Amino acid sequence: MAALTNMTESTSALSEKKKYKVIAENITASYDEVVAVKNVTIKFKDKAVTALIGPSGCGKTTLLRCLNRMHELTKNATVTGRVLLDGEDLYSNAQDPIIHRRKIGMVFQKPNPFPTMSIYDNVAAGLKLNGLRDKAVIDEIVRGCLQMVYLWDEVKNDLKKPGMSLSGGQQQRLCIARALAIQPEVLLMDEPASSLDPIATQKIEEMINELKKEYTIIIVTHNMQQAMRVSDYTGFMYLGDLIEFGETRQIFENPRNELTAKYVQGQFG
Repeated sequence: MAALTNMTESTSALSEKKKYKVIAENITASYDEVVAVKNVTIKFKDKAVTALIGPSGCGKTTLLRCLNRMHELTKNATVTGRVLLDGEDLYSNAQDPIIHRRKIGMVFQKPNPFPTMSIYDNVAAGLKLNGLRDKAVIDEIVRGCLQMVYLWDEVKNDLKKPGMSLSGGQQQRLCIARALAIQPEVLLMDEPASSLDPIATQKIEEMINELKKEYTIIIVTHNMQQAMRVSDYTGFMYLGDLIEFGETRQIFENPRNELTAKYVQGQFG
């Protein structure tokens, strides 16, 4: 009977984990012994958008970088805890961090197209680096990724032009297409529209709403209106702690923590 109970509990735990694409467990991250993220546990549902909000310096970007093991690339940076992708611990010694970073792509705050490459080559770069040589296949992937970010119609006749020749908003969408080309399972976005004008920002947000049909998206944003528009779930961080996490509507309309309420009401930032 005890064995049956243990088996039921184990099956229940496994079923619970399958609800989530990424689970961060007890993540603590530091720079030069300064703790930036403090024992944070958070679960990210598959094919949903989760926003991380909070004032500058609260640990949002550091937590994001822990999810794809970029934090450890910083000198004197340390991280403890686990990150599970489909139940697999990405910080285990058996994991190759390079392969892991292909599974969890990242888009940075400022657009960063490869400056010497064309629009086409920017998207194809990761494919070629991974050994793909079939031009017809590369062509198809490049086109598909540019279509996913609503950029194809704007650049299809200019694919040989430098990626840097595009506007800021177009460059950011190009970088997202580049991240999608290597077929990640999760897409991390660190303030992807912070340097863009309202029209370009709207295009990015429309694209996020479409991409979540296929990808798990985790976005850091200072823009609370943006978090409300694009995210299904929101986590509020403050001084390295995860103060509150829940459905976005609940966080903004009925926060359970007084500090969360003050932040979303604009009393501090």
